[in-house]
Amino acid sequence: MYLLMLLALMVVLPIVSILIEQVSGTDASLLFLIGKWFVFWIVGVRLLLAGVRQVMQPSYTATKIFQIKDPEAEKLVTEIGFGNLAMGLVGVLTLLEPAWVVPAGLTGGLYLGLAGVKHAMNADRSRAENIAMATDFFGAAVIAVGVIARLA
Repeated sequence: MYLLMLLALMVVLPIVSILIEQVSGTDASLLFLIGKWFVFWIVGVRLLLAGVRQVMQPSYTATKIFQIKDPEAEKLVTEIGFGNLAMGLVGVLTLLEPAWVVPAGLTGGLYLGLAGVKHAMNADRSRAENIAMATDFFGAAVIAVGVIARLA
């Protein structure tokens, strides 16, 4: 279920959004739409949902992703969740304030890239952490393309 949700948020929904906007007759370039919709879905919705889960159920991230059984770790996961909530909210609001796409993309993309590096450094990764690592790297790469396109 986790993998299906990530695939929907990071691939299917952004592509569907781009196609819908293109069919509707937009004047925007494809690269512009990639930046818009991938930032919205990956930085906005994905991080917002991750933040909600980390705040409401920190034990999931602690035990399933990081394999930490200590309940004290939940305090840190909750704080990570607050950061994800904040970045996610800004990412979602890019639909109302398009000028925020680049700052949201830079912030969220950098966060995803660094999180992916940290996951990669863990030789004892679980399956869930491998999925998180792969999707973090994918998200960072796609967001980088989108942000560069917006800046060009």
